[in-house]
Amino acid sequence: MGQGSLDVSGLVVKFGSLTALDNVSLVAAPGTVTGIIGPNGAGKTTLLNAVCGFVKPEAGEISFDGKDLRGIRPHQLARLGIGRTLQAVGLFGGLTAAENVMAGAAVGAKAGFWSAFAGLPRSDRDERRLRQLAVAALDRVGAADLADRRPETLPHGSRKRVALARALVAAPRLLLLDEPASGLAEDELPELGALITEIAREAGVLVIEHRMDLMMSVCDHIFVLDFGVLIAQGSPAQVQENPLVTEAYLGALHE
Repeated sequence: MGQGSLDVSGLVVKFGSLTALDNVSLVAAPGTVTGIIGPNGAGKTTLLNAVCGFVKPEAGEISFDGKDLRGIRPHQLARLGIGRTLQAVGLFGGLTAAENVMAGAAVGAKAGFWSAFAGLPRSDRDERRLRQLAVAALDRVGAADLADRRPETLPHGSRKRVALARALVAAPRLLLLDEPASGLAEDELPELGALITEIAREAGVLVIEHRMDLMMSVCDHIFVLDFGVLIAQGSPAQVQENPLVTEAYLGALHE
């Protein structure tokens, strides 16, 4: 595929006797929003974890921009141009929102984020630059007023915004979003959808989300997982009309 494309082919992930992903293949192209949907336990987050190196596949290939991602470690993702938000947010409780975002910006800093905090020589300029980048990223997600707040003092939806700013600040070429709408009010979804669409103008976006109204409005292409198997893919309209998708969701509701 083209430059900046995520390619997953024949992915198999097992946890003991349980097959969490069974021969799953997908492509997330640059400049598009690619969605992954499916009932709870379908394997959506496992797929992201395999891409990010948190889970080791039994078989299959994963590449980004033509580079093999198998064996990648999570802390190496940012330098490859991949950003990710976690379903559980994952912010540092001892730092302010701005400092959390600065940690994401530090990927390109000469002296580094931690040296800036330790007051090591020649770090002042980097620290000022990181702070500017962090505040700009927070402003982009509508959270600039939270810059000096600590995550533990914020509601879940606000923490999700800070986590998104931290992923965006390093200007990734691929952004992986795990439940970005979790904790957001209904009237906040259009703003999030507009932001995701804007991000896709400069990077590929791969998103997992249960809010179907959001997914149908922002995704260019959707892959549907059920019990670790890819059962459908296509445009939002094609997926909505697919009887296998309807059966998977109705089955989950009646379990």
